[in-house]
Amino acid sequence: MTTAAPLTWLYAPGDRPAVVQKALKSGADVVVIDLEDAVAPDRRGYALDATADLLSSPQPVPVHVRLPSPHDTAAIAALAALPGLVALRVPKVTHGTDIRRIARLALGTPLYLLLESALAVERAHALATAHPAVAGIGLGEADLRAELGIRDDRGLDWPRSRVVVAARAAGLPPPVQSVHPDIHDLEGLAASCAHGRALGFLGRAAVHPRQLPVIERAYLPSPEEVAAAEEVIGAAAAHPGALALPDGRFVDAAVVAAARRTLALAHRA
Repeated sequence: MTTAAPLTWLYAPGDRPAVVQKALKSGADVVVIDLEDAVAPDRRGYALDATADLLSSPQPVPVHVRLPSPHDTAAIAALAALPGLVALRVPKVTHGTDIRRIARLALGTPLYLLLESALAVERAHALATAHPAVAGIGLGEADLRAELGIRDDRGLDWPRSRVVVAARAAGLPPPVQSVHPDIHDLEGLAASCAHGRALGFLGRAAVHPRQLPVIERAYLPSPEEVAAAEEVIGAAAAHPGALALPDGRFVDAAVVAAARRTLALAHRA
C-alpha cells in the first residue's frame, strides 16, 4: 500500500513489548509507543529501556514515541537519533521554551505536539511555530475535556477547529484526531471520524487494532468524491483557468488543489 499521508496511528504501551510487536504488524500507518498515560509510573523505566532496545534497529513501519512528559530529558536523550525512531510526540506542551529545549536535545528528531490544556489551545499557533523541528500538532482531548468540563463532543468543536487552523497557518499537515476511547463503539467511532474529517482533520489515533479499518474507511474519499475530483482535474486540464462545470460547480486553483488531495488519498490502495 502506498500512502499520500498516514491515516491510522496506533498506540501501544511501551512496557508491553509483545503488544508493541503486534501493533507493528497491525496494518497501522504509524505505531506510537506510549511512555505516558498507558504506562504506570513505576514501569516507565522498564518501558523506556524496552523501547530504546526495539528502536536500536529500523522498524517495518514508522514508529513515534510519546514521551512521559515534556520535561523528561532522560527519555529524550535515550531515544534521540535511534535508527528506529521516526518522531517524538510531546504531551502537555504549553511553552515555546520547552519545545526549543526538547528540539536541541532531540538532535533533529521531528516533534509532534499534543495540546492538552486551555492555555495550550490558546497558544496553538505560537507552539506550532516555536521551532522548525515541530512537524505536527494535535489535541489531547481527555485532559482538555476534563479541564474545560466538557460533557459531550460538541464542546470540543472550537478547540478542534482552532488546532486545524493553527496547523495550517503554520504550514503543518492537517492534525490527526485524538483517540476514541471506547474500543467497542465502532459506530460511534465512524460518526466521530466523519465529523472530524468535516472539520479538517486527516486520520486518527487508535487504541486498538479493530479501530483501524473504521478510521481508514471514514477518511478515504467515497466513489462519488473520487468521480467529482476526476471531473475537476479533467476539466482543468482541458480548460486552464477558472471555469464552471455543467452542474454549476465553479473550478479554480483552490478547487483543483483539493481535487488532487482527494485523488492522492484514493490512490492509497
